Amino acid sequence: MASVLNVSESKASERTVVVAGLPVGVWSDLLLSIVVKRHFQDVKNEGGCVEDVIYPTRTKGVAYVIFKEKEVAENVIRKKKHCLAEKFGPVELTVSHFREKVFSSVKAVLDLSVFRSQVVLEYLVMSLQKENPTLCFSPLERNGRISVQGSFLAIKKLKESLLLTASLLLKKNRNFISEGEKWNSQSPGRSLQRSSTSLQSLRSSLPETTRSGERLVLDTDVFLYLKKKTEFYEDTLKKFHVLCQERVDGEITTICIKNAQDGSRPNNEKLVKEFIEKYSHSLHFELRKETFVLEGKDNREKINIKLACEHLSSRYLKVLINFYETHIDIIGSSSDTYSFKKEIMKLIKQKVR
Repeated sequence: MASVLNVSESKASERTVVVAGLPVGVWSDLLLSIVVKRHFQDVKNEGGCVEDVIYPTRTKGVAYVIFKEKEVAENVIRKKKHCLAEKFGPVELTVSHFREKVFSSVKAVLDLSVFRSQVVLEYLVMSLQKENPTLCFSPLERNGRISVQGSFLAIKKLKESLLLTASLLLKKNRNFISEGEKWNSQSPGRSLQRSSTSLQSLRSSLPETTRSGERLVLDTDVFLYLKKKTEFYEDTLKKFHVLCQERVDGEITTICIKNAQDGSRPNNEKLVKEFIEKYSHSLHFELRKETFVLEGKDNREKINIKLACEHLSSRYLKVLINFYETHIDIIGSSSDTYSFKKEIMKLIKQKVR
């Protein structure tokens, strides 16, 4: 059985596709691997001889399929629609090229406490798990927080769904309070103070984008690269006279886009969102991240690695270096990050993992 490491370090990567959207918890891993292999060997699906299927992987609902020939992998990707056999249910798959990308898997912490006065949080979590089977949910904490792990696109979809739910609840509360105020004008002895307080809590907890402007959710690594290593981000904001409020939440960043001037065209916000989304999507497939682990190393080793990174930074202007307490992330094109790490290893005369 091949490993993901072997795939990424050999020419097998050119013959490998990433298959996402596989059902989780329905069948055994072995059965699902067999079904996937049969699907991609079928000529009706533009398939051919399959060398190996890697499943399970670190990301729920994702498998790697390695073909004998590169041309077969390309044909499979060109076929826009892939569905498993009908007896396994209407399962539509997403097939893409194998790449070592920034976001093979991300983790986000969601605060669901804002919904506490509206719904039972345990039921909400059960509903989210059912709607997002490819995501891994941690147990719900008493304060309403929950950790979610999975592909960036799946977490992005989840977060957008939650923000939409919050907006609908906010609107529902407004209508409820409006009706209550009319009723109170006839019965002044009654009060809707609890609902009003609940509305205020929900309003203050929601990002500004749920009330006005446009909202965009990006992977934090991609956003930092977009902002610090390209001119596109700032130039786009200036060109369309918009402002952005950025909120980093671990590996997810939410951007609130608003017109800077009252007289600006209302569709400017939407245009900026579309432009940034398309540009960041292209970065999604171009960027690669290398990580230098500092944890477990003595202070001298840590300092040497940091100094080496700072020394090379002036020569690698398109490489983003993010320093953290436990590690250092190097983000850039595949060739740049490879060369950068190789030079770091020479400077410190040891292999950095």
